[in-house]
Amino acid sequence: MKVTSAYANKMLKKLNEEKEFWITKERESMVYTAAIDEDPVIPDYDYNEVTGKIRQIDEKIYKIKHAINLSNLNSEVDIMGKKYSIDTLLVHMAQINKRKSVLDRMRKQLPKSRVPDSGWGSRKTIVEYRYVNYDLDQVSKDFDELSQLLFEMQMKLDEHNQNVLFDLEIE
Repeated sequence: MKVTSAYANKMLKKLNEEKEFWITKERESMVYTAAIDEDPVIPDYDYNEVTGKIRQIDEKIYKIKHAINLSNLNSEVDIMGKKYSIDTLLVHMAQINKRKSVLDRMRKQLPKSRVPDSGWGSRKTIVEYRYVNYDLDQVSKDFDELSQLLFEMQMKLDEHNQNVLFDLEIE
């Protein structure tokens, strides 16, 4: 069948929920406790059935993930005049997000801030200040540029995930 990445990921979510159901059923039913002087209440549990269900679900999951990976490897999007395969785009977006996080902390620094005393019993008599050692305006500009680039990338990725079809073969 032909599916989009968005649809395939929804299938994965449903399969993972179903797998969690069977794992929970197994965890709660594989053993039981009974007192010596009582009739045990034995939970309904069939090892072969549960193992088979989990195996079937896992097979569907790896087939879907493989199909998504192939699509991500073979599909391209254009971001501001530069071509990216989807798999490369995802890696690059993660890198940019990490850098953006650093720049966000940097842009929030005050140009000059007082260093607090080191705590109880501190005998420091001289006030110390911490100064930024970079251009705050440049950091803010770079942060804004990365934010815009990430926005463009995410919009293209969303469009791709909603519209590009690929083959998916699961039984």
